[in-house]
Amino acid sequence: MELLQTSNLVQDGSPVRLEKMSGDGSDRVFYRIVFAERPPLIAVFPSATLARGAEEQEAAFNIGVHLHDRDVPVPAIAGYDKKSGLLLFEDLGNLHLQAAVRKAASFAEVEPLYHQAIEGLILFQLRGARHFDPEFCWDTVRYDEHLMLSRESDYFRFSFCRDYLGRDVEDPQLILELQHIASRASREPAEYLLHRDFQSRNLLVHQGKVKIIDYQGARFGPLGYDLASLLIDPYAGLSGDAQDKLFHYYVDRISPQLPLDPQVFLTGYHALALQRNLQILGAFAFLSQVKGKIFFEQFIPPALGSLKVLLGKPRGKEYPALIKLADELDEQLHIMQFRRMDD
Repeated sequence: MELLQTSNLVQDGSPVRLEKMSGDGSDRVFYRIVFAERPPLIAVFPSATLARGAEEQEAAFNIGVHLHDRDVPVPAIAGYDKKSGLLLFEDLGNLHLQAAVRKAASFAEVEPLYHQAIEGLILFQLRGARHFDPEFCWDTVRYDEHLMLSRESDYFRFSFCRDYLGRDVEDPQLILELQHIASRASREPAEYLLHRDFQSRNLLVHQGKVKIIDYQGARFGPLGYDLASLLIDPYAGLSGDAQDKLFHYYVDRISPQLPLDPQVFLTGYHALALQRNLQILGAFAFLSQVKGKIFFEQFIPPALGSLKVLLGKPRGKEYPALIKLADELDEQLHIMQFRRMDD
């Protein structure tokens, strides 16, 4: 990939306009650089608050080049300055898949975009894993049981249950059930490339094509986690029927390359979807309460609703303490919202 030298951003005195952009949950800083006579670029500066922000940026560069060279649908990298951490990407516009879903009158209108997203995900998972250098990873090399418990189950218990809703999280039965979910999820084959935040706000629709962004946390992991991230995504709020359609589309599309037993895959998918749902609730609570990013708070009720749906499936009956807690948290959340409206 040929890179534009960052020192040559402005040539022949061409005027430049900078537009500040939102980074959602990220503390990185984003700008659109608008030129007079050439296409705009997206400039990304490393997080000023993250101790390892420079490593995260280097991972974004290395992983981005790796994926782009394997024809995975990611934005082209136009430049990278290791000293400052500045990354330059091609500009793919502002239309997230989430926005396309909100504009659509029915799921049928956006179903082709979701098909593209799934096909891109399969390329990411399979092609992206080939010759992927573990040294690219800035955080952990693999999504494993330790990560599930420490950064997802505990995130749910402490950031969401304790800190956001003030609930006790030391119930031994609940802890055992969370350990069981992580244990089952961690038994899934994990030699594929995992995005770890594959949801509608990390998928851009540009000229009718779906492109994958925000992949700097990629590592090895199981197939079902990213699929679950897309299907139970609270930003999009897909119906159960839409989720089922897309699940089967994914299985049909990946099976010629990697034969799957649909029932075995579905069992593992359910455990991974539960893990993802716990992570989402922890993240939304932390971002809205601790980081002050109130945007995320509106998605807590649908995320909790998604957890209840997953627990309502036959496999969910294995987790009675979590079912009971989810029902109580849902009631508590409704009371909290009612009181806020009353105020």
